[in-house]
Amino acid sequence: MGRMGTPLLLLFSFLASGYCNSVPVINMALVNLREDLKVGDFAFQIIASDPDNDPLTYGIRGTDASYFEVNRATGEVKIKSQLDRESKDLLLIDAVVNDGVYADVTKSVYIPVDDANDNAPVFNGLPYNVEVQENVATGSQLFRASATDIDFGQASVVYYKIDEVVPNEGAILFSISATNGIVVLEGTLNYTEKSPFYQIRINASDGGGLLHGEEVVQSTAAFAFITVKDVADINPQFLNLPNFAAIDENSDVGTSVFTVKARDPDTGVNDVIRYSIEKTNAPDLFQITETGEISVKTKFDREELLDIDTTVVLHINARETHPNVDGVIASTVSDLQISIGDINDNGPEFYECESETCTQKNSFTGKVDEHSSVGLAVNDLNIRVKDPDQGQNSRFILELAGPDKDAFLVSPSSGLGDSFVQVTIKDPDEVDFEKKTVMYVQIIAKDASADFTSTASVTININDKNDNFPSFEEEVYNADVNEHCEDGTFVATITATDADALDDGKITYRLIPESIRSLFDVYENNGTIYVKNGGRLDWEGTNSYSPTLQALDSNGNIGSIVVMIDIMDINDQKPEMNREVYEAYVKENNNLELQIKAIDGDKPNTLNSKIQYHIKDSFFSSNFTIDPDTGLLKNDGQLDLEAMDPLLKGVIELTVLASDMGTPSLSSSANVTINIEDVNDNSPQYLDPAPKPFHVKESEGGILVGSLLARDADQTDLNNRIIFSITDGSFGSFILFSEPLSEGYRGNITVDPAVELDYESDRKTFNLKVEASDLGQRKATIEVQVIVDDVNDTPPVFPSGMTLNVNENSKLPETLKTIEGTDVDTKHLLEYELISTECQCNGTRGPCPEEWFKVERNGDVKAISSYDIDYEKCDKVFLTAMVEDLLTEKGKNSTEGIVTVNIVDINDNAPEFIASQEFYVVVIEKVEQGTSVARVYAKDRDTDEKNRKTNFKVTRVDFIGSEGNSSEMFLSADSPAQEDAEGIFTTHIRSQKSMDNNKKGKFVVEVQAFNPDGLNSTSVVELLTVDSSYRVSLRFNAPVSEVNENLGKIRNILTSATKATVEFFNVLSESRAQRAEETTVLEAYFVFRNGTALDYDAVTSILNSEEVYREFGYQLTELGFTGISTTITESGGVKTEVFIMIGLMAALAIVLVVTTTSLVCIRRSYKRKLKAAKAMNSAATVVIQNQKTGPVVPGTNKYTKEGANPVLNMNIDTATDLGFDEDGSSPDRESLNSLDYNIDMTMAEKDTMPMMVIEEEEEEEEDDNRSDSSYIEPLGAALAQREKKRRADSPGLTFTNPSINTTDL
Repeated sequence: MGRMGTPLLLLFSFLASGYCNSVPVINMALVNLREDLKVGDFAFQIIASDPDNDPLTYGIRGTDASYFEVNRATGEVKIKSQLDRESKDLLLIDAVVNDGVYADVTKSVYIPVDDANDNAPVFNGLPYNVEVQENVATGSQLFRASATDIDFGQASVVYYKIDEVVPNEGAILFSISATNGIVVLEGTLNYTEKSPFYQIRINASDGGGLLHGEEVVQSTAAFAFITVKDVADINPQFLNLPNFAAIDENSDVGTSVFTVKARDPDTGVNDVIRYSIEKTNAPDLFQITETGEISVKTKFDREELLDIDTTVVLHINARETHPNVDGVIASTVSDLQISIGDINDNGPEFYECESETCTQKNSFTGKVDEHSSVGLAVNDLNIRVKDPDQGQNSRFILELAGPDKDAFLVSPSSGLGDSFVQVTIKDPDEVDFEKKTVMYVQIIAKDASADFTSTASVTININDKNDNFPSFEEEVYNADVNEHCEDGTFVATITATDADALDDGKITYRLIPESIRSLFDVYENNGTIYVKNGGRLDWEGTNSYSPTLQALDSNGNIGSIVVMIDIMDINDQKPEMNREVYEAYVKENNNLELQIKAIDGDKPNTLNSKIQYHIKDSFFSSNFTIDPDTGLLKNDGQLDLEAMDPLLKGVIELTVLASDMGTPSLSSSANVTINIEDVNDNSPQYLDPAPKPFHVKESEGGILVGSLLARDADQTDLNNRIIFSITDGSFGSFILFSEPLSEGYRGNITVDPAVELDYESDRKTFNLKVEASDLGQRKATIEVQVIVDDVNDTPPVFPSGMTLNVNENSKLPETLKTIEGTDVDTKHLLEYELISTECQCNGTRGPCPEEWFKVERNGDVKAISSYDIDYEKCDKVFLTAMVEDLLTEKGKNSTEGIVTVNIVDINDNAPEFIASQEFYVVVIEKVEQGTSVARVYAKDRDTDEKNRKTNFKVTRVDFIGSEGNSSEMFLSADSPAQEDAEGIFTTHIRSQKSMDNNKKGKFVVEVQAFNPDGLNSTSVVELLTVDSSYRVSLRFNAPVSEVNENLGKIRNILTSATKATVEFFNVLSESRAQRAEETTVLEAYFVFRNGTALDYDAVTSILNSEEVYREFGYQLTELGFTGISTTITESGGVKTEVFIMIGLMAALAIVLVVTTTSLVCIRRSYKRKLKAAKAMNSAATVVIQNQKTGPVVPGTNKYTKEGANPVLNMNIDTATDLGFDEDGSSPDRESLNSLDYNIDMTMAEKDTMPMMVIEEEEEEEEDDNRSDSSYIEPLGAALAQREKKRRADSPGLTFTNPSINTTDL
């Protein structure tokens, strides 16, 4: 049949499908999801359709199905486990749909996980510790901060900035590139003048991106430490040069004169300094050692050095030992001046010098103003003291002698060689012209180190100055004058004196301030003060004045004193009553006291202002008295309203006079009106002075407690009305109402409606003080006792904060703890009940998986023995319990509370292995000593760090191969194991040697996980070996870097296409001179779980198949895939079968459309057998690459539609042989595994299983025409059997065929 077999087979399958129920179709292959979707969020909808509109059920399975959960009825898929693009960016699941007729229809769905900005940049290569020399050039790159962000796109772009530099002064010295993280020096460093150390905080932030719908920028900070290294770039510095030294003439050779000191300013280098004399003005007199000590080299005479002023100048050179940064020996030069000492053989002498001429002299004359300031020099003195000796030998001391030495000082007090001398003021008070006009002193000059003395006499003439102020004998003068006196009245004469002779008779006077001169003035020449305007002097306005009297001398010096002038009062003011009319109200039988007040404007405490009061005679004047001094008016005898004339209506009129005691006496009067009021003369009286105690139940507001009776003897309603009130003891709990009765008034005591009495409070008894008062406030008081009776109305109290600790999986006491509630009611009966239980499991609080505890009616908390308390299930239990008072009469009778049970972890769990993958593929040629061949994971459910710590060891290694089995311990586990953030421990299984290339099979490795207490578990890891003969080279028209980036996608696609585990061996570039594009060869192995592998032919066959190419071809092409080769040296390598098949498929599609249209039109006019015969005649063979061509015997129901049953490969019954088998061979009968069903058939079953006979279902329209033939038409039988399967929904058969491990084309 050749290459035409495939189109014919497809045509046959299409015709057969016209008589069948169609299978569902899944209309999706790719779904994009964001990694920040939360658990429970909608992910995607499984899109599927069924041509027959059968109801569909949905499901998912496959490698990554654990990330999702699906609604089987709607196909809605939600997130079950958190997605993470950085750990897995492409997920693969199998979408499953079932229409209730056929077996599950599956289709691989690729789910690229889109990035969310959920990761912050991470710095690489920390720490950043850099040493930089201080002379590094500005603009130099110091180091590069590198951070990576495992997010994608803009969120993975890292930007850098400097947040902080310590010290702060270094902030301007450094900058960082925002894009590449290169830190550049922007200023100059200096080890000595700036900081030798800098700490830079670098911030790395990403480009921002969406996270949970919000734009988020993630950032991370790291520290860089820059140490500045000092370099030799500064010349030495002298510490004590330039300087001066001295030495006496004729000193011994070797006498030390001076020690030079210098330092290296480069403190980080601190080089050794050497010294030498570079030049001098007197050679060979001095010498210097390398350490800097200068000493006498030869003896010398001072007189021989007069030409250089007896001063030797040495130019000292200080140099470093090692070359500096410029390669030269750094040095510096400075001067030392050495003064040559002389012998003291001369004394000091006094001289008077004019210009350059000095004359020895012993008497001098000067002058000075009296009272000159301290330190002021006497004028006209030209005194100079000289001692011709040198240095200290010429030092002299100066002092004063003579009668006036205490008033002056000599300056300076000592001198050296030659000095000008001044006489200065020491005591200005002694230098007084008024005391002495001429003063005398002597200056004595003494040699400081020898017995030489000389004396000079100084005459000082004192100049007079107007330096005294006028002064008064007293600081304050007192005077007085009568108010309203005549102008010109003499007040006082006050004079001043001045010590200066210049001011005799020249003192003048004046009053200040100027405003006082309108009332008083002073005669300028004699100091007499007089009244200028007596009419304005009024004691009642201003009773005293205090002007300042000033005395001025001829120089304008002012002396002043204060003159206190008192104004004397005269009787010119009469008393003034405070009111014209006084009105008073007094109740009968009471005393009247009314204060009458008058004031007098004259001087207080004098007769002019002293006031006397008296009552003017009248009808009622004898019934009252008034105090003559105070003016207090009182009644003389009891006031009785009934004794007065009713016509007066209780009103009394009096006149009170107020007179002063001055001469003549002045007076004034006021009228006094007195109103007598009626009073309530009687008090209320209780009718029952000793009432019995009242009782009242608690919690009853507004209830009547009891009543009290009282009456008042007054006859008027106004005076005998009684008001009851509680004055004490109520505490706001009771109120009292009054109501009139025929015999008096009744007071009803009730509980305040807004208050509920509480027996459980501190007050169970109230002692009420009840007051009965009339409107005149006459009162009677009685005490009443109110007793509160208890009512059970307070709910019990559940103990707060009750906590107990319970060890997991341990024997516990019968009662863990007892809940002890409280109730303040007198009578109560408490019982307890468990309301609900919540557990904290894996950090989440919710319903408990098991009921571990119970609460008894008596409050005992007990563990339920039928359950094991396990910390790893839940670490905390919250018991919500209720305490109930069974005797409650009113209100709430119960209270709920929480008992917290902390489960204490003990080491009771062995580590548990976590399955990561079923097996590992080991490429033998890649395994060397130390190579990781597998990785195992385990987790200990214990929480304590010590209890959960897990390590691994390999306990057994068995090899199972085609040539036999063996055992060899050549694998080991890394120790210690590493723990991740989720508490999972992991380790690598590594080979201790290179593996034998002849080992073909699998290694079964037994690994033990154990914790420190010896608890352990064991797991088996299978390592499948594969050799280089199964290596397949995949060719990509893309660079190596691009292929490496897409390795994850390529592996997922190849795994889905081949159903094998894909192991990449090598990625390399294939150079071709004639091609401009780079070709990359990806070498890989394709291995199955049973240890078999796909070779070049098998992989080529699968990838060239129509269905694989239709589903995965476009994806591989997008990644640059061009073909397959066996080795990387093959020049062609790309098979053309795939392109031929694509052409055939296109032609076949056109034929199918035409044929289908024709068959649909005529199908009902033909008998079913005829259609079956035509379909059988059109059956074709399938050409499988690398196999012999020939016809394939179809098994009753072969179609090419998705979900079709496989071609049954069984022994042929001659009754069903169609005659196409004559030229066939055994390989022709061997079918490949279907893409839709994995049918495995063992060789034994292949040889012995008889051909299945499928009975044809009878059709109603042909029952009468069908003959009883023993021949069963295969296609009809297949269709009938398919219809039966649809109704019965019988499970499919599974066969194993070990001879074929690739896929049906």
